[in-house]
Amino acid sequence: QLQLVESGGGLVQPGGSLRLSCAASGFTLANYVIAWFRQAPGKEREGVSCISSTGLTTYYADSVKGRFTISRDNAKNTVYLQMNSLKPEDTAIYYCAADLPRITTIRAMCVIPNFRSWGQGTQVTVSS
Repeated sequence: QLQLVESGGGLVQPGGSLRLSCAASGFTLANYVIAWFRQAPGKEREGVSCISSTGLTTYYADSVKGRFTISRDNAKNTVYLQMNSLKPEDTAIYYCAADLPRITTIRAMCVIPNFRSWGQGTQVTVSS
């Protein structure tokens, strides 16, 4: 059974950093596109970043570009989201999701309906 487990969330001050991890089990992560989404209270879930199965192509939402970095270690079956210069508006539950690369471009792939496997989420709170 395909499972994703996020970790690394927590409380951090504005300007701080966190690294989220998404560990996969039950399948070979190297064959899948992985995405990070987030959902803030009272808001819709939104895409944050995606990485291709090879790791060669990435996509970032404008709101996190230049501050967040997605990476993957297929040998460890894990994807990471390094988050720097965190802002209060980054506060949300962060979810990782996986699916096969069914769409050619990473930008077009990186939307909620394209992902069928989801983790349970990890809370990130940015506050002083």
